[in-house]
Amino acid sequence: MNISETITLVRRDLKDETSPYQWSDDELTRHISRAVTELSERLPLPAKAILPTVSGSRELDISSLTNRVMVRAVEYPLDQSPASYQRFSVWGNNLTIISGPDPDGSHCAIYYGVPHTIDANGSTLPTMYGDLVAIGACGYAAISLAAATVNKVNVGGKTTSEEYRTWGNERLVIFRERLKQLGRRQRVRSQQLFTE
Repeated sequence: MNISETITLVRRDLKDETSPYQWSDDELTRHISRAVTELSERLPLPAKAILPTVSGSRELDISSLTNRVMVRAVEYPLDQSPASYQRFSVWGNNLTIISGPDPDGSHCAIYYGVPHTIDANGSTLPTMYGDLVAIGACGYAAISLAAATVNKVNVGGKTTSEEYRTWGNERLVIFRERLKQLGRRQRVRSQQLFTE
């Protein structure tokens, strides 16, 4: 789904399908981007980088992992069967490998997440999340319009701003609750089958 298709979906949910539109395409693009950013914090696009370690140091500089939302796993040493994942901590652009053998200068794999993108050519979001993004974008659009209509005369009456704000907040509650559910499903679980 590209940005144009998503704008159409959001307009349909907002009942804003007839010109002149209540929201411009630029406004809806901004609200869609905000919803995609929020979704990316819970369910980022998976990425992997191979980085060299420093012999005798457990710290790695991960500043080259641009747009990093989170680090999910560190594999060290590489080419083990089964893969050898290590405990780690991240502080800013420093990653510290906590468990496993002392690094010897060989490479490690960093599994991390980056924000999703949506533009004229398509999106990195799975299709099943299109409706979820639309719910969030509708919430942001309604709240934005509520702020813009305060102290203005409109055909809906003096409660129009409040109604838009309430409806927008209801959409955002639904959006964020679904994001929490997604986050719980995607959580890394550490399990051990056998005791040593």
